[in-house]
Amino acid sequence: MPREGWRRAGRADEPDGRRLVIVFAITQTLGYGCLSQGFSVLLIPMSHDLHSSRTAITVASTISTLVGAFAAYPVGRVMDLYGGRALMTTGSMCGVTGVFLWSWSTGLPGLYAAFVLIGLALAMSTYDAAFAVVVVATAKDRRDGAIVTITMITGFLTSFFYPLVGWLQGGLGWRTTLDVLAVVMMLVVVPAHLWAVPGHATHRSRIARRTGFRLGDAIRTARFWLLLVSFVAQAGTTSGFLVMMVTYFQNVGFGAHTAATLPLAVGVLQLTSRLALAPLSARFGMLPVTTFSFAAQALGLLLLPLAGTSVLPTVLCIMAFGLGYGISVVARPSVVAGTFGVTRFASIMAVTAVPMALARAGTPLVAAWLEDWRFLVLLGSVTAVAAVALLPLVRYQHRPAEGPA
Repeated sequence: MPREGWRRAGRADEPDGRRLVIVFAITQTLGYGCLSQGFSVLLIPMSHDLHSSRTAITVASTISTLVGAFAAYPVGRVMDLYGGRALMTTGSMCGVTGVFLWSWSTGLPGLYAAFVLIGLALAMSTYDAAFAVVVVATAKDRRDGAIVTITMITGFLTSFFYPLVGWLQGGLGWRTTLDVLAVVMMLVVVPAHLWAVPGHATHRSRIARRTGFRLGDAIRTARFWLLLVSFVAQAGTTSGFLVMMVTYFQNVGFGAHTAATLPLAVGVLQLTSRLALAPLSARFGMLPVTTFSFAAQALGLLLLPLAGTSVLPTVLCIMAFGLGYGISVVARPSVVAGTFGVTRFASIMAVTAVPMALARAGTPLVAAWLEDWRFLVLLGSVTAVAAVALLPLVRYQHRPAEGPA
């Protein structure tokens, strides 16, 4: 990111704005990397060592997702009332404990118990919690830049955890690899959250200068339900395509190597779209940009069956999908904060967590059942609904719910 873009991303209405951006870029990378990224790399050695099927091992990841989703509302409520320092520090400690228990597990019960803690840690110390801190600490006109910077760095660096965990596992074994990851979290993430995240008093003083919807009032608005429909639909279709895309490419006739390489286009557009998002949203508004990106994602999915085994049309369709995927992570906190203010931001975000988690878990099952081009038509149609649901909200973009920061 250019120096000026970094400076704009870090500026805030409080002196620790840049510090939060830097610290969260580090802690989110390590948090996701240590708590979840290495799971697929360690799946086979865990299965052998624990004498369990890969399906039974994978249930641990599902447990983590569901625990995190159902913990989201109480976590959001505490975040709104007391701020993030104690919560994110405690969540990081839960993560350290969970990864240690993961490495020490001798059977499925111990593994599943470890992932209950990891699910809590993900809810308490990763993106949604970090965004809740950022939207309160950062001025409205700098919010998108801060979130973009955090997600860009995290998205790029976490991709290196796959080869890193694989290298460590090859030399140390999966248990010692997890012990190393737990120690890194204990030495870096826990003290970083304790040091950088604003405490209760600072949080309350900032909230007192802001306005916003109460949770009950927000839920009673049509805007909330339109946003919920849009982001739940888009989250589900994104999850379904990411799970099935390599299998689909092989089914239509691409070789195994090509099918595994094509998804790189998703990563390229994911990063590129986030890099362009802050200036585009400043010029056109976050909601119009998000609506366009979801529409592009829908079009890419609907046209992909027509591409067959032609590489260029296939890549263009994948890039269209990556556009919506990249923008959605940043758009959700930005749109929620812009629509409902920040005083109950974490609680409003949390209410959407359960349906989004269920959509992410259920859509891949439907996609796998359909398997052929029909799953792309289904996902594309649902994503089109996500784009259409945002259209009535575009007119609200110039009526922010919070007062001057």
